[in-house]
Amino acid sequence: MTFLRQSGPLSAVLAATILAAPLSAAAKDPAFDIVPLGVEGGVVEGSTSAWFIAAHGREQGLACDAGTLVPGIRAAIAKGGFPAGTQASDVLHRRIGAYLITHPHLDHVAGLVMVSPDDSAKPIFALPEVNAALAADYFNWSAWPNMGDRGKPPLLARYRYQDLTAGSDPVPVGETGLTVTALPLSHSGALSTAFLIRAGKEAVLCMGDTGPDAVERSTRLEVLWQAVAPLVSAGHLRAIIIETSYPDPRKDAELFGHLTPAWLHRELSRLTGLAGGGEKVKGLPVVIGHIKPAIDGKAETVGTITRQLAEGNGPPVRYVIAEQGVGLKF
Repeated sequence: MTFLRQSGPLSAVLAATILAAPLSAAAKDPAFDIVPLGVEGGVVEGSTSAWFIAAHGREQGLACDAGTLVPGIRAAIAKGGFPAGTQASDVLHRRIGAYLITHPHLDHVAGLVMVSPDDSAKPIFALPEVNAALAADYFNWSAWPNMGDRGKPPLLARYRYQDLTAGSDPVPVGETGLTVTALPLSHSGALSTAFLIRAGKEAVLCMGDTGPDAVERSTRLEVLWQAVAPLVSAGHLRAIIIETSYPDPRKDAELFGHLTPAWLHRELSRLTGLAGGGEKVKGLPVVIGHIKPAIDGKAETVGTITRQLAEGNGPPVRYVIAEQGVGLKF
């Protein structure tokens, strides 16, 4: 396996552990522009999970999760993730045309809730249980004013809930030129979601929090891998965005619905088998997010996970350690 080194600034320990390598297959023209707005799994506010995803060359896209919005947008403007001169308000009000919410945990929705009084009207796409939790637990006139179009009145209707059927045909996402299919994940027994986002024939997979099937006593990752394996085999899956919350070793009982490098290797090996072997996944970008940094040791945690991904016996994918605000093209 190899690592893609981003162009933004990295800590010394992280830079020392990432292996820069060329693409192993012929480079394709980009299909997606992705800006990590938030890449951490909690502990510190300001960089929790959020990904801006747009069809390549289009200004309007969507946010896959919204744990961080304005701080992530500002970081992206400063680091070149958005063009020079871009205003944060323009990204929030116009470039983000919709939200896809994987699950209602605070580190995936806090930015959405906080910014809602100043946001533009737009849809929230999610599985029905997730949208129901947003309406019941956040936009309920107790935790926050009801900015949605269902739940406890009065309904301010800034956001329109769009329920997705698991495994459905692709659903258009507003005026973004993208479509989405939602597939359920298991997160310590709670419901989470993987969003298969398409631009024409090309696709990117944006995954919420998930534990390994063996620990979760679930088949949801197996079903997901079966669904995306044909895209991998055909070369149409441009990237997977997935969590790796903790370094190894960690007891299965203390995963709390998350992955480690060892478990990620095992799950990606299952995908590799379904897709037709190592040659089919060679060079496939796997973007790592949701790392849970120690309060006093963020660089050490990231560096440890990076080394373990590089040293493990996994398939020949390309791991990308996401950095807040640094844009990616796949």
